[in-house]
Amino acid sequence: MPKLYLDAIEHARVYEVARETPLELAPKLSARLHNEVLFKREDLQPVFSFKLRGAYNKIAQLSDEECQRGVICASAGNHAQGVALSAEKRGIRATIVMPRTTPDIKVKAVESMGATVILAGDSYSDASIHACQLRDESNMVFIHPYDDPLVIAGQGTIAEEMLRQSSSDMDIVFIPIGGGGLAAGMALYLKHYAPNTKVVGVEPVDSAAMHDSIKAGKRVVLEQVGIFADGVAVKQVGEHTFDLVKQYVDEIVLVDTDEICAAIKDIYDDSRTIVEPAGALAVAAMKNYVQQHELRGKVLACINSGANMNFDRLRHVAERTEVGERREALFAVTIPEKSGSFLTFCKLLKQHSITEFNYRISSRNEAHVFVGVSIQSSDESGEIQALLETNGYPVINLLDNELAKLHLRHMVGGKSHLVESESLYRFEFPERPGALLDFLMQLAGRWNISLFHYRNHGAAFGRVLAGMEVEEKDRREFQTFLDNLGYSYVNESDNPAFKLFL
Repeated sequence: MPKLYLDAIEHARVYEVARETPLELAPKLSARLHNEVLFKREDLQPVFSFKLRGAYNKIAQLSDEECQRGVICASAGNHAQGVALSAEKRGIRATIVMPRTTPDIKVKAVESMGATVILAGDSYSDASIHACQLRDESNMVFIHPYDDPLVIAGQGTIAEEMLRQSSSDMDIVFIPIGGGGLAAGMALYLKHYAPNTKVVGVEPVDSAAMHDSIKAGKRVVLEQVGIFADGVAVKQVGEHTFDLVKQYVDEIVLVDTDEICAAIKDIYDDSRTIVEPAGALAVAAMKNYVQQHELRGKVLACINSGANMNFDRLRHVAERTEVGERREALFAVTIPEKSGSFLTFCKLLKQHSITEFNYRISSRNEAHVFVGVSIQSSDESGEIQALLETNGYPVINLLDNELAKLHLRHMVGGKSHLVESESLYRFEFPERPGALLDFLMQLAGRWNISLFHYRNHGAAFGRVLAGMEVEEKDRREFQTFLDNLGYSYVNESDNPAFKLFL
C-alpha cells in the first residue's frame, strides 16, 4: 500500500495546471517564537488553494470513456474551483453542486471556469447527497474532495516539494485536516523520506472529525460542525484518509476560533496575504505547540492551505484577533452606581489601556459594565481579575465566553423589567433568503420574542441570539419546537454574562 501511494505521488500529474509553491521563511514569527518558521504557500495556487493538485491528478488520469461522461462534485469552495479549472484544462464537462448558502463570489468563480453550477441544500452534506443522486442518474464521474487515492496522491506532492526546498531537516510539519486528504498524502511521503520529521495534524475544536475518529478507533460522524473554518468543516473523514492518518500522523491538535483569527494576522504580518480560516490552522497550532512544549531553535513548517477569504468576514477576524492573541481581556465588572465610580475604576487600571467600556444604568445601587483591557499575555488577564477582586469588585472573566464575544459586546444596554420567563438561545441560521421567515413560521406566534440579535460574519451560517418568553407549562412543547427546527442551537439562559447585562 505505501509503495503504491509513493509511486502515485512521484508520478502525479499536477504541474500541467498547478504550480510548485515556495517554502518561505516567516521572519517576524521566527524572531518572536525563537524558531525557524516556514510557510508552504499553497495560497499562491491558481485557485488560491492546494485542492487543485488532487482534483487535477484525478481528472488527468480519467479514461477517454470517463471523460465523455463528464465529472461532478459537491463543494462549497476550494474543491469546486479545483475541479472546474481541471475540467476546463482537459475540455471535460463539469457539474458542481454547491449549497444554496455559498457566497455569490464563489459561485461566479466556478462558473467563470465553464462549469455548470447547481445549488442544492443548506450545507455541504445536502449538496453531496444531491450530487450523488445526479451521478447515479447521469453516470457522470464523481470527483471526491479527499477520499480517493489519486486525490490523496496529488496532495502528497506538497511534501515532495518541501523536502527538496528545505535547506535543513524540518523538525515538525503542521498540516490542516478536513476530510484528511492533504494530511494523508503528505504524512505518508514525509514518514518514508524524512522519518525523523514529526507530522502534526490540525483541526478546529468544533470540527474535530479526524481527532475524534482516531480517539474512538473508528470513523465517527459529528452531529454538527463549526462554520468558521468552513474549508475543513466535514462531519465524517474518509475511509482511505482515516487509515493513512492513523498510521502516519504523529498527533492531532485542536485550535479555536480566536487562535485561528490571530494566526491569520500573523500570516498577514509576514507575507501580506490574507488566508482563509482553514488556511491558518497550521500556524495557529504551531504557535500553541511552541508555547506548550517550550520549543527553541527548531525548524517548523506550516501549510498555508488556502486564501479564499470572503471580504465581509474580515470584520469578524479583526474583532477576534486581539482576543486570540491574548492581547485583549474581557470582563464583566460590577461597580457602584454613584458619581465618580467610573473614575475610581479607571484609576485602578491606570497601568492598562481600556479598549472597550459598555455600560447602561440597571439599578440605583450598582452598575454592570462590559470592559475590554489591553494585555500582553493570558497570565495578565488573571492578574487584572485578581486586582479588581482584591479591591472589592465582583468580576467575571469573559475571555472564553463565546456569547459575550459574539453578541453581548454589541448589545450591552441594561435589563428589561418587562420580560417574564425569558430563555436565551444562540442559533446558527443558514445564510439564505427565507431562513428567518422559516424560523418565524415554525414559531407561529406561540411564544414572544423578547430579544433578537444577528450579525453576518461572511460565512454560510449567520449567528443569531434570541430571547423568548416561555412559561413553565409550555417547556415541553417549546423543546419539541427546538428539536424540529433544523438549526443548531445552544441554550444560554444560565450564562452569567447574560444575567448581568440583559
